[in-house]
Amino acid sequence: MKRKKVLVSGCFDLLHAGHVAFLEEAATFGRVFVSLGSDRNIRLLKGRPPLFSEGERLYVLRSLACVEEAFVGPGRGMLDFAPALERVRPDVLVVNEDGDTASKRALCRRRGIEYVVLKRTPPPGLPARSSSAVKEDMGFPYRIALAGGWIDQPWVSRLCPGSMVVASLKPTLEFQDRSGMATSSRRKALEIWGDRLPAGDPLRLARILFGAENPPGSRYISGSQDQIGLLVPGISRLHYSGDYWPDRVTTTRDRRTAEWLERVLHLIPLKPRPRGYDPIKVKHLTVEDVKKLGRSGEKCWRSILARDVRSLGESLGESLECWARLLPLTVDKAALKKLASYSGQAGATFSGAGGGYIILASDKPAAEALKVKVRV
Repeated sequence: MKRKKVLVSGCFDLLHAGHVAFLEEAATFGRVFVSLGSDRNIRLLKGRPPLFSEGERLYVLRSLACVEEAFVGPGRGMLDFAPALERVRPDVLVVNEDGDTASKRALCRRRGIEYVVLKRTPPPGLPARSSSAVKEDMGFPYRIALAGGWIDQPWVSRLCPGSMVVASLKPTLEFQDRSGMATSSRRKALEIWGDRLPAGDPLRLARILFGAENPPGSRYISGSQDQIGLLVPGISRLHYSGDYWPDRVTTTRDRRTAEWLERVLHLIPLKPRPRGYDPIKVKHLTVEDVKKLGRSGEKCWRSILARDVRSLGESLGESLECWARLLPLTVDKAALKKLASYSGQAGATFSGAGGGYIILASDKPAAEALKVKVRV
């Protein structure tokens, strides 16, 4: 009887025992073909090159007895393996739990391909491993800004005090540079402390990082929400009243609230902000719009505490509407067009000015979405 063809896709950049166990289990369904994420596609999705080149990663995969063939995926984006379907003509697509997405399921349904999701089962005597867990153990946090962004700049909050919401993220993903995920502040933190969180009071450490990133004479002052979001665990409401530092910081580290936020937040990759792009070159600041911006931050905070996804989505959308009026260059037209394709969901905003990620609030799965983990 002819054995089935099994297609697997992935980056396999930090190859570990969990990867090998996954590929060995995939081989129980048939002959395994691996579509490897290209260096170019990893740069596109993550904003940085892989740790190991595609040539090195191919060499390792091809040396595994459970892999019949490995090749560089010919496509781009989250479905970079799709063009290889004609080449391999697989009977089965195998993914792990982290790689299970609605877009992959839909693709297999259209093509009549069996879709299999494997649980993470470690080899006997070894701990369960995932690339995200390895990165979390090794890495410095990220932060995500939700509603109310830009009110941390004094030239905004001097018109009217208000709030914004940030969450500290476990480094399970490596986000694109210039994408509104505080990557420049994170790089400065890595220069100071290395790839480990320093001990001490998080707010004090955030002040140290703020000072290091904004020395006297800086042309542009990085908002303190970046440093606070990186170093203060949990989800925080930051209230600004015309200064660079918030006058109030309120934080929740409730695990169930964090898990709820992880479930309803979806990040859809866009292109990074172009080099030389100045999102604040054009300003149309009004007291009324700044007041609405601050209110969107307050609404976001209340929504998270109440675990109300509809209200959370509304707060994201209201914040984005304020950006479009106050700082029109922060809202990219191409990004708005892509956001419109998710109009049936609860609501959305952008992670950064001019690029980055769509931040979608929805209790339904979203095609091409990445998932985050809140650090509590």
